[in-house]
Amino acid sequence: MIQLTDQLGRNVALEQPARRIVSLVPSQTELLSDLGLDSRIVGVTKFCLHPPHLLKQKTIVGGTKKLRHAAIQSLQPDLIIANKEENVQSDIEQLAQHYPVYVSNVFDLPSATQMMEDIGLLTDTTTHAAAIIEDIKEAKENFPTLPTDSVLYLIWKDPWMAAGNDTFIHTMLQEAGYTNVIEEARYPVLTPQRIMELDPDVVLLSSEPYPFAEKHIEEITMLLPGCRVRTADGTMFSWYGSRLRQAWNYFQLLRKND
Repeated sequence: MIQLTDQLGRNVALEQPARRIVSLVPSQTELLSDLGLDSRIVGVTKFCLHPPHLLKQKTIVGGTKKLRHAAIQSLQPDLIIANKEENVQSDIEQLAQHYPVYVSNVFDLPSATQMMEDIGLLTDTTTHAAAIIEDIKEAKENFPTLPTDSVLYLIWKDPWMAAGNDTFIHTMLQEAGYTNVIEEARYPVLTPQRIMELDPDVVLLSSEPYPFAEKHIEEITMLLPGCRVRTADGTMFSWYGSRLRQAWNYFQLLRKND
């Protein structure tokens, strides 16, 4: 018997290490694959883009917020992996009536580490999970000290929305040597006037969830002449699984353009 408390304080109990896993979280799907668990993944969402072969080989159970419950039922999972922010509470509650559901709630590096340890325990891959965590720690420790720039990290357009100060993105901005100009929580809506008043040194346009393009760089540049505006790989700032091993190298490349 495997028992633990997930990151919402819910009890998760398995008779044996999970063998039929449905992942509803793209970054945690990638983690499962990096733990060597491809053969035990039976279902993923349409947004689970990494590694790309899983979308061809596994059952697609809908989007992160629009699940196909009948598809999940047909897979008879012995573990479903979800996330507080990325999935809908009512879906999680419904699924939990029938299957063990582990719900992550990652907002900083310690909670990311805890999630990876938990997944390792539930899948009997604790040694591999520990190795991934060690790689992340090493990448973080090898990151050089860089000059601090203020940054506005935008995730959406129409309306403009930014990453707030209680998000995992905020943590990773700090890791990259930036100071987030947003003091509000979650993802506040910004007017063009507010963007001008914030007056950051740098604006980063995330590659996800909104498909920012060159025209959006031009639009922000018109609001903030002289500000350094560029697109950024959103997975490096918001994915909290094994992709973290690549994050600090990416930050070094990004900051070279500052």
